[in-house]
Amino acid sequence: MSEKSSCDLIVTIVNKGDAEKVVAVSKEAGAGGGTIFFARGTGSHDQVKLFGIVIEPEKEIVLTLVEKWKTDKVFAAISESLNLEQPGKGISFTLDVDKVAGFTPGAQGSLE
Repeated sequence: MSEKSSCDLIVTIVNKGDAEKVVAVSKEAGAGGGTIFFARGTGSHDQVKLFGIVIEPEKEIVLTLVEKWKTDKVFAAISESLNLEQPGKGISFTLDVDKVAGFTPGAQGSLE
């Protein structure tokens, strides 16, 4: 385990159906892949009803672990490709990773 990691975690939250595009764009920009999981939004937006039933906005979250020197390029590619500057398109942010186990920067087949 590395005590001081040279990695960042890019967290991207998008509307259902957009996660595969996040992963594809990330790979094109140099990331090894990503982890997708599903979520439900609870923001302050107006609730949509269908036949009197509240429809919760479905979201997908993509976690992308990248080497620090790749972070800016991957992050920019995600933001630009998914038009995240426009309201309602999603959100992406980075977190500094202090410790990593099971990830070797630059290695083929690393879990990302």
